[in-house]
Amino acid sequence: MSRRQLPPQIEKITLKSGAVRYQVTAEAGVDPETGKRRQTRKRYRTEKEARDALAETSTAVRRGTYVPNSALTVDQACSDWLAGKRVRGTTAMNYANALQPVRDRYGEEPVQKLSKRHLDDLVTDLLAGTAKKSNGRDRRPWAPETVNATLDRFESVLDSLVAEGKLVRNVASLVDRVPVKRKKRHNTFSEDEVRKVLAVASKDRNGHAWHLALSGLRRGEIGGLRWSDINLEAGTLTIANNRVSVNGKAEEYETKSEDSDRTLPLTPTLKAELKAARKRQAAEKLALGEAYGPGTHVVVDAAGCSYHPDTLTDYWEKITKAARVHRIRLHDARHTCGTLMHLQGVPIAVISEWLGHADSAFTMRTYVHSQNDALATAAGTLEAVVTNRDKAGAAASRRKRRRGRKSAG
Repeated sequence: MSRRQLPPQIEKITLKSGAVRYQVTAEAGVDPETGKRRQTRKRYRTEKEARDALAETSTAVRRGTYVPNSALTVDQACSDWLAGKRVRGTTAMNYANALQPVRDRYGEEPVQKLSKRHLDDLVTDLLAGTAKKSNGRDRRPWAPETVNATLDRFESVLDSLVAEGKLVRNVASLVDRVPVKRKKRHNTFSEDEVRKVLAVASKDRNGHAWHLALSGLRRGEIGGLRWSDINLEAGTLTIANNRVSVNGKAEEYETKSEDSDRTLPLTPTLKAELKAARKRQAAEKLALGEAYGPGTHVVVDAAGCSYHPDTLTDYWEKITKAARVHRIRLHDARHTCGTLMHLQGVPIAVISEWLGHADSAFTMRTYVHSQNDALATAAGTLEAVVTNRDKAGAAASRRKRRRGRKSAG
């Protein structure tokens, strides 16, 4: 039986060592970036391997699924993906932070050589606190939610490469996400604790900031609120600005969404606090003269400069500690507002609009919680129902017995 002739795309090569290799040179379609024809060239140990590779490449080219070898690294792939995301600074920062562990460990690796095992190992180390930073130090153990966010972001990076024809498959989609523990219930203040905090706030220079926090404003909305957004005569407050921390620097943007833009009526107490704050800031401006800052925002320091968002958080910690109430986050003051409104019977649709949510169900699920006092009240209501039922049943039984005795007599 005669030996099959090699196809023109396969060349038999004898190396200096005497070893034989089979080199495949195949058409690989058109380069989408240059528009020029491209070829792929690779050597194999056996003729069968070479023939199989040629057939696989030719089929992939005909189907339009061929992916040429690329030196694109993981780091460059992440960088390109981030550069193409047209999102706000805080979101871009969150994306970059999520991808950083992948870049720290596998940044120099060709993205085509990355396997599921690589990512599984990284997940294990992130959970254990043994993943290295770029400076060689160990990261702290990451929570399951944070690890899953890293996998989700990197899966998006690889998805874009698959769509561009630069990657055959997305290995990140094959990695199991980490089971997430049941979320802890958000902490909120009781009515009594709110009064204690506001009593301390009345003696604090930034007391109006804590009134705003307990009125349901986000930290960024408190820091971004300007005097031009306040109409003391009409008694309204308009939320249209957000002051946030991006890579440690304070930046201002529009609010989170169209629903976050809202105009709220001022309560008499909040109106009085804002009037007092404006009067105090006017006196400070007069005392400092030209050295006084812009003074455009409602919550500023004594020199008229807006606070860094993290500074507001630090001040909130001090206020709650001084009030001797249990510790809750500044954002939980917003949860407190929603919860207390709910417990006072305010319709959920109204609470949702007050907090600037698009979805009432989200408000109910995330921002409205029960409290021990409310549960005690519910227990009292149930007891009253049960007691009345038992009493009514006993009275009916006595009446029935009396009727029975009369008929027997």
